[in-house]
Amino acid sequence: MDDDHKPSSYRVTADELRQFIERFERLEAEKKDIAEQQKEVMAEAKSRGYDTKVMRKVIALRKRDRDDIAEEEAVLEMYKEALGMT
Repeated sequence: MDDDHKPSSYRVTADELRQFIERFERLEAEKKDIAEQQKEVMAEAKSRGYDTKVMRKVIALRKRDRDDIAEEEAVLEMYKEALGMT
């Protein structure tokens, strides 16, 4: 079936689908650029003597709820005490 015999609603849908795909592809490219910039920030921090592994943990903690963090830390302390690690 060539384009001349397709219903107009199909062509509109195909155009809309193409727009969604192209938008997604642009976002993927932006995400790649942002990831590269994040990598550069961590490389710069590492070159200045910061521990990037710890920095990543701090960043992850900052995203979490304080109560969840406190509960996890309390359980961790309890487990460490039970194993004689404190």
